[in-house]
Formats: sequence, structure tokens, C-alpha cells
Amino acid sequence: MIRLALSPFSLATRRSFVTFSRNAFVRRTFVTTPFLKNGTFKEQPILTDPSKGTSISPQKPQNDKNEVDNVRKVFKPEELEAARLARLANLGWLSKLPEKWIPYAELSRLEKPVGSLLLLAPCFWAITMGAYSIAAPITTTVSTIVLFTIGALVMRGAGCTINDILDRNLDNQVARTVERPLASGRVSVPQAVGWLAAQCFAGLAVLLSLPFECFYIGALSLPFVAAYPLFKRFTYYPQVALSITFAWGCLLGFPAVGAPQNLWVVAPLFISKFLWCMIYDTVYAHQDKVYDVKAGIKSTALAWGDKSKPIMYTMGGLQVATFLTAGFMNSMGPFFYLSAAWGFQRLFKQLKNVDLDDPKSCWNVFTGNIRTGYIFWIGMIVDYLLKLAGFL
Repeated sequence: MIRLALSPFSLATRRSFVTFSRNAFVRRTFVTTPFLKNGTFKEQPILTDPSKGTSISPQKPQNDKNEVDNVRKVFKPEELEAARLARLANLGWLSKLPEKWIPYAELSRLEKPVGSLLLLAPCFWAITMGAYSIAAPITTTVSTIVLFTIGALVMRGAGCTINDILDRNLDNQVARTVERPLASGRVSVPQAVGWLAAQCFAGLAVLLSLPFECFYIGALSLPFVAAYPLFKRFTYYPQVALSITFAWGCLLGFPAVGAPQNLWVVAPLFISKFLWCMIYDTVYAHQDKVYDVKAGIKSTALAWGDKSKPIMYTMGGLQVATFLTAGFMNSMGPFFYLSAAWGFQRLFKQLKNVDLDDPKSCWNVFTGNIRTGYIFWIGMIVDYLLKLAGFL
């Protein structure tokens, strides 16, 4: 299970969803290959020997390319070819890059922006609410948004690179991830470490471009980022560590635009984002719960089971209360509340309609939260612009 645990400048990882509907040949190959029909195309360290119908335990960590190649031999040539074609079909705009650059872009998951978009939403909330509170010039707000966007993309990539380094000897035993740059041998560990260092330096450059207060606040998120991989292995609540890191941007927005760090606003905004992430990542976890049990990976989906919806409804109610509290304490205008009504109506409708036993339904609701997050932001932008124009 790989998930992207993201803070604006330090990110852990989360799983990515892959669809192969773009390539009919690939789809046919997966459907007709017994090995993949047994569920191994989910990202799990559980393999099935098609000749014996038995499970193969994950191998011990491999130390060189020859050993990695030996692990890959559990796949038939057509299975490896299917994985390769699936990867190529999902490259998107990365396919236009020079060939030598593509594996590094894949390490950073640049072709999969879902995590970055969910990360940036609370950052944008806090930046806009901070700018609103002091009527900051629009140039300050826009430049801060640009810096946060760059920082999030860079450091999310660093988090994904760390994940692939640590999980390379699991990824090369799983059909869906066997083509990842490290698992497939297209990038070596030293090369990946070098790429990681480059991304970290780029993230540091962005961070140093912001006020100093952002530097130490951003650094405080690192323990939570580091804890996430342990949480998903040893507790049923990895979503807690993930939600903290996703909400961390709420703490950075006010100082980033030069506004006082008003905890009466920032604290409820942080809690609101934390609860929202707990909701949508629990939905995400439900799509893989069958495989997580086999892999020994824990999540709130497994901890809560049939009680997931009632618990998420309760969290949604608390999210409404804390979000509105943040807006009230910041003296937001009417459009903040109008967009909040629109966004929360959408959130609860999705919770009502999601089928937690249907992976496709879970995925659609998970990605639908991107639009919800930016609906919340629209009202903040309108109020901010109205205040600059002298109407509020």
C-alpha cells in the first residue's frame, strides 16, 4: 500500500490508482492472465504461483540487480510485458520528455497529480484567509501561491522517491508496481538517492524564499511524515499521521503572506482539514481492504469496518463546525459561507452514495474531493477580492 502523505515541503507517500482502460490490449492481457486475475495487480506483497495455486511469501530484501532480476522471474514474460505496456499507457505528458528523464519523473509521480492537488487545497485556504485578514496585496498572495505550488510538487516527489527506495524489494514482486523505476532496474538506488537530494535542495530553496517562520513550522512536520510508514504497518490508524501532514499547510499560510499567526483561525482550520482527510482517506483505504488484510497492512477501513460511514458522517459534522468557526473568527464575508454550503452538500452527498465495497466507487469519491476542496476556496477568493475592492 502506497499513499502520498504530503505536507507543503515534506511529504511521505501514498498509493496511486492505475487504470488500464486506455489500452485494450493491456486490458485483455490482464483479464486473461491467471496470475493477475488472482489480485496481484493490486499493490501487495502477495504472489500466487499459477502452476501450483499457492502463495509465495515476499522475498528478503535484495541487495543487487541480479537478485532483483531473480525476483522478477516469478512473472511470466507476457506478464512483465503487460506491466510495461500499462506503464507506458499511463505516462501521459511524461512521454514527451527525453527518455532518460522519464524514470526520474516517474519516481516523483509527476504524471499523477491527485495527491498534490489535495495537499495544496488547505495551503490555498490558509494563504487566502491570511491575505484577507490583512488585505495583503494581490501580488503577495499570487507569488505565495506559486511558491507553495512549486514546493508541494517538489517535496511530494521527494516523498514518493523515499517510498520507492524503501519498498523496491516489495514493488518488484507485485504486478502493478514491478515496472516502477527502482523495481524494474531502470534507476539504481544511488541514482534515486541523488535525485532525492536534488529534490530536497529544491524544496529547501523554496522554503527559504518564504518568511523564516515558515521554515521552522515546516520543519516541525517532519516527524509526522517519517511516522506514516510505521503507522500503516503497526497501527490501524495511518490516516492520523497522513491527515496531520496534509493539514500542515493550514499552519503556514498566514505567516507566508505576512499575517499574524492567529490560532483562533488557524487551529479550527487545521482541525477541519484533518477531519476531511480522515474521511476521504478512509474511503480510499476501503478500495484495497481485501488486499490489505493479506498484506498485513492496517487502516481505518479495517478498524472501522461496517461502522465507517457513521464515523465519517460524525467527522463531517465536526468538519463543518470547525471550518465555519475558522471563517467566523477571521470575519470572512458571505461568499465564504455560500461556498462552504456548496462544498459540504457535495461532501455529504458523496458519503451517502459511495459503495465502500466497490473499489471504483471509492476511487471516484476519493478523487471527487479535489473539486470539493477548491469549491471551499472559491468563496475565500471572492471575499478577498471584494475586500481589496473596498466592498467588505
